[in-house]
Amino acid sequence: MDHKHLNYFLALAKTLHFGRASELCHISAPTLSRNIKYLEEEVGVALFIRDNRSVKLTREGESFIDYATATLASWQRFKANVKDPQQHIYGNVSIYCSVTASYSFLHQILEQLRAQHQHIEITLNTGDPALAINRVLDGHESMAIAAKPNKLPTQIAFVKIGYSPLVLIAPRIHCQITEKLINNGDNIDWSELEFIVPEQGFSRQRLEQWWRKNNVHGKIYAQVAGHEAMVSMVSLGLGVAMVPKIVLDNSPLQDKVQVLDTKRATPEGFEIGLAVLRKELNDPAISALWSIAQTLDASAI
Repeated sequence: MDHKHLNYFLALAKTLHFGRASELCHISAPTLSRNIKYLEEEVGVALFIRDNRSVKLTREGESFIDYATATLASWQRFKANVKDPQQHIYGNVSIYCSVTASYSFLHQILEQLRAQHQHIEITLNTGDPALAINRVLDGHESMAIAAKPNKLPTQIAFVKIGYSPLVLIAPRIHCQITEKLINNGDNIDWSELEFIVPEQGFSRQRLEQWWRKNNVHGKIYAQVAGHEAMVSMVSLGLGVAMVPKIVLDNSPLQDKVQVLDTKRATPEGFEIGLAVLRKELNDPAISALWSIAQTLDASAI
């Protein structure tokens, strides 16, 4: 049985979506469909039920996951033993995180990974941190550095690697925003200020909770994907924003914004951690990164 077909099967079994599975396998969706059909013909049973709207595993498909996983694991062990009698771990792990996380938390993880497991390859995708958990759930990446939600999905394992409070920032340049701040003195009228806000995610939720708690009728100037771009827009004098402090600390524009000392307590910050599907922790390469993450200092940043 072709190991390539087993990899294709596991990708589709994981995502239950031909488009996403074909992306993971770096082939077209029609090519994936043909290979799955060849595999089903070889096995002698249907492994998936598919129509124009959905893909589902059959009972035989559910059972075949164990066979495919065990077969590929045995093959990897055999190749590793032939190439390297010292039993080094081989594999590829895909990771999703924000730009800030890529050179803060991820840097710490990869630094140790390079020292301990030189044969593990990493594929990195960066983007809006609000999407991190769903990227793992949907099978786009194996792992993600993410803020811990109030309710963690049961299929997600999460290890804390850090913490970041939230801060309110404003521009330093002379503009309408700074004029309003100067005129208000110590009693900032937040309802008069324009806000740069995240499009979605936990930061957006906590900002809106802060507005409600303090009776602020927030004016939204712009909605942005990613905290780094929010700092940039604030530095240009376009509004104020609430961002994780770690983003500000790592921003090249931190000297162009000011942290506002508000008398109203800001919302609690975020636990930041590594998220992975629990069932993926049996993978040796993923398990190696997980073990490294568990050793990281989880103090506030």
